[in-house]
Amino acid sequence: MLNIEPREYQKAIFETAKDKNTLVVLPTGIGKTLISLMLAVERLKKCPLSKVLMLAPTRPLVEQHYQTFKKHLPELFADIQLFTGQVTAKKRKQIFQTADIIFSTPQCIANDIEKARYNLNDVSLLVIDEAHRCLKNYDYTKVVSAYKNQATSQRILGLTASPGSESERIKQICKHLNIEAVESRTRESEDVKPYLQELEFNKIEIPFPQEFIEIRTLLKKLYDDKVEKLRSRSLLFGPANKITLLQLQTRLAARASQRDGNSMAGMSICAQAIKLSHAIELLETQTLSGFNNYLQTLVKQANEKKSRGVQTLVKSPEFSAALISLSYLLAKKQEHPKIQTLVNITKEELQNNENSKLLIFTQFRDTAQTILSNLKEISQVKASIFVGQAKKKSSQGQTGLNQKEQREVLEKFKAGKLNCLISTSVGEEGLDIVEVSCVIFYEPIPSAIRSIQRKGRTARHSPGKLIIMITKNTRDEAFHYAALAKERRMHKAISKIQEEINNKPKTLKDFA
Repeated sequence: MLNIEPREYQKAIFETAKDKNTLVVLPTGIGKTLISLMLAVERLKKCPLSKVLMLAPTRPLVEQHYQTFKKHLPELFADIQLFTGQVTAKKRKQIFQTADIIFSTPQCIANDIEKARYNLNDVSLLVIDEAHRCLKNYDYTKVVSAYKNQATSQRILGLTASPGSESERIKQICKHLNIEAVESRTRESEDVKPYLQELEFNKIEIPFPQEFIEIRTLLKKLYDDKVEKLRSRSLLFGPANKITLLQLQTRLAARASQRDGNSMAGMSICAQAIKLSHAIELLETQTLSGFNNYLQTLVKQANEKKSRGVQTLVKSPEFSAALISLSYLLAKKQEHPKIQTLVNITKEELQNNENSKLLIFTQFRDTAQTILSNLKEISQVKASIFVGQAKKKSSQGQTGLNQKEQREVLEKFKAGKLNCLISTSVGEEGLDIVEVSCVIFYEPIPSAIRSIQRKGRTARHSPGKLIIMITKNTRDEAFHYAALAKERRMHKAISKIQEEINNKPKTLKDFA
């Protein structure tokens, strides 16, 4: 391999992966791809005339791995090929026969296998990036299943920053991938620590304004009324939250298709409760403009008579009162206090170090747009949003970025033409975003997987900061502590599964 010296933990993980199907759990940005590169070289040498297949869930991520391999492998070592949407099925069939290392999305390979264009007999290594997606009917599981049935010399390597917090979920991933060893490291692991820089963590708590509380009280009264109706109809039991309501909606839809009257009425009430829950989340954690956009969308739907449930909702006195209070705040040009706090943080970071690179994560595109327009008021800021492709326009008329535009934004950020990226979830998973000096969570997220991916964007090669903004007495607080608890559960679950794997009775295959 060219111009690269593996770190001690990479060597140790490689030694395990050489002999066993291995799930590698490593924080974002500390070298999972290099382990797959080392293993690919070893497998091609051990199994001449075989192939390596590396899968990643998105095309930009596939291209990133392809470029890394090209950069670090000698030119004539292997025929390295990239499968994209531009490569026709006929051409893919031809390329697969002669290539040594193939990079693709799972959808592409799953489709080709289903159409019998080729099989995976000669694949001696299957690499699954973002292996936490290897669940249920996702195309990863289809490809892995074919690989386990077809390949004569098998080795599987799963890569992820976090497999999730539930023990059963991790076991399912391990089962799908025939995992025989789990190699897990954190920033605090003894063999990782020497390679990373100090990470400064700041939790910034922001008061929730009294005027916002009054609007929330009105919407919460409506929400509680809908939940109580669901309970009185014996449709909802246990806690009521976004997840349980969405699950109930799915169950009711199945029953309603059989013309069950109670379920059909329940579906309308449940849909209203979900909309109210979302509205309250926007008010508490996002921006006043985004909250207003959402309420105006509901008003528009009601006027167009698209849904009886929405019409009922919009006609209610509480909803009307919330709209009046909101109009008053907007007329005063009031915004969520997080916005001004974020402006102040950004100013301070750039004043302290004019070469700072900031990455701001937020859940919603509307929020990203509002942040962008506010940060553009700061003279030192050169900012852009970084979002995925959108099938429809956002409420502010934005359609998102296609993959070419995403690459251009990342190149500008890398070259220093931009010093601030405002990213939705597209910036969390895998993509090669240049290291940043400060990562800011506009809001906490209750997912251990996503939280770990966000954090991994800083403090790799130079000291970094992590700032999490939390609106007090809102679901921000609950989400923050939920993510921390899930991360602790994840590490416990991984340790337990490692123990179970190590204590598994040996079979004849293990001594062969």
